[in-house]
Amino acid sequence: MLASKRSMMRSLQGTAQARPAAARAAPRRTALRVRAHGAVSATELKKQGFIGEMRAVAMKLHTRDQAPKEGGQKASPRPMPTWQPTREGYVRFLAESRAVYSAFEDIISKAERPEYEQFQGTGLERVAAIDKDLAWFQETYGISAPQLPADSPGLAYAQKLYGLAVSDPPAFICHYYNYFFAHTAGGRMIGSKVSSMILDNAELEFYKYDGDVAPLLDAVRSKINALSESWTREQKDHCLQETADTFKYSGSLMPFIMGSGGH
Repeated sequence: MLASKRSMMRSLQGTAQARPAAARAAPRRTALRVRAHGAVSATELKKQGFIGEMRAVAMKLHTRDQAPKEGGQKASPRPMPTWQPTREGYVRFLAESRAVYSAFEDIISKAERPEYEQFQGTGLERVAAIDKDLAWFQETYGISAPQLPADSPGLAYAQKLYGLAVSDPPAFICHYYNYFFAHTAGGRMIGSKVSSMILDNAELEFYKYDGDVAPLLDAVRSKINALSESWTREQKDHCLQETADTFKYSGSLMPFIMGSGGH
């Protein structure tokens, strides 16, 4: 997911540079300085525990131009076209994202697997925030949240999560980590950029947290590390192998921001 989000950021930056100087000079209400991931040494990764392994695998799925020191994929020979974000597309993205976050939150709330209880009330939950934003779009721009079609990528992802939560907890935790953490990094940067382009610099609730998000992330990292101590090496490796699917499913939602979703 971070890979697709960073690629989008470069595309958005190119679009913004092509806008008139007056438009670029518009004041911003907030200045987000969010680092998705910095380079981490092998020693530091060891200190991070299993989370360090998860992060390392995720970074290897980035291209070298996205993460020069850690990216494991060659840069795409076909540059991403310049996209123009639309309000309607963004509302669709929020609706799709809500389906995914709703699945995560429902699974964790019910905690049919007892290990999920520790992820209740982390402060990273997003459904309530998305609902506020969807209401704001209706009030401000007259754009209603769409009813998602049966084949929407958000619903497909939600269905996958419900299955993994019961049958494959290590894989589910991989999705949880990558999806929630990507939103606090590249997701927030994209949200800020899109807002400056089409939302009059409004800061959506989707990107707000109760205080500094860093301690919330640290707490979740500790919980995942603690949980992983009960896993065998085979289960840990299986969790890591699921990373590619997290990129695939989360990345399927991103085009809606630009109004170019396929459903």
